[in-house]
Amino acid sequence: MKKPIRNLAVVAGAASAAFALTMSPASAVASTVWTVSPSPASITAVNSGNIVLSVNGIAMTCTKSNGAGTGQSTTGNPATVGNITSIAFGASGAPCTSVLGPVTTVATTPWTIVAQDYTAATGVTKGYVGNVDAKVTVGACVFRVTGKASGTYTNSTGALAVNSLAGELTVVSSTGCGSAVPVGAKPTFKGTYLFKAGTAIPTIVGSNP
Repeated sequence: MKKPIRNLAVVAGAASAAFALTMSPASAVASTVWTVSPSPASITAVNSGNIVLSVNGIAMTCTKSNGAGTGQSTTGNPATVGNITSIAFGASGAPCTSVLGPVTTVATTPWTIVAQDYTAATGVTKGYVGNVDAKVTVGACVFRVTGKASGTYTNSTGALAVNSLAGELTVVSSTGCGSAVPVGAKPTFKGTYLFKAGTAIPTIVGSNP
């Protein structure tokens, strides 16, 4: 019995080593050097399509939204490659709307643009918009949302597509909203913004040293 057990141990050890060699490159994939072009950059953004904040099945929709901020090269993972210094929801003649009435949103900035993963073949960076903080007013209902929202940035189009995952955003205060928007509710935030640095589309490239 000893010889088969010894052989089994050798085989298991070899398999473990092979598995480790196979997995090692994958564990080193995460980008740690982020090159933003131009850098530093002053960035403007306008929405492409509707921007929607949904809470407990209630959609709050904006047909107009715009923002401004900065971008810069950096290192680390996750890494802050940009800051949103101002963002507006709705515009004169095009207010944000919901079944509960017109919606007014005031953001507390800066929000951050955080990079985590880059795919060279597609020029797409995955990450999230962090430090999200906004006060939303719908009639007599006033609530505050904080957290982050997952998204992707595509170099070829300059599109930041935000599509938050359940639980990333939380209602941390609520007044006059009743059960419609209670404290602890988990909203979702979805929409696409097109970025420009002057007339150019800024790019984000992740690599390893």
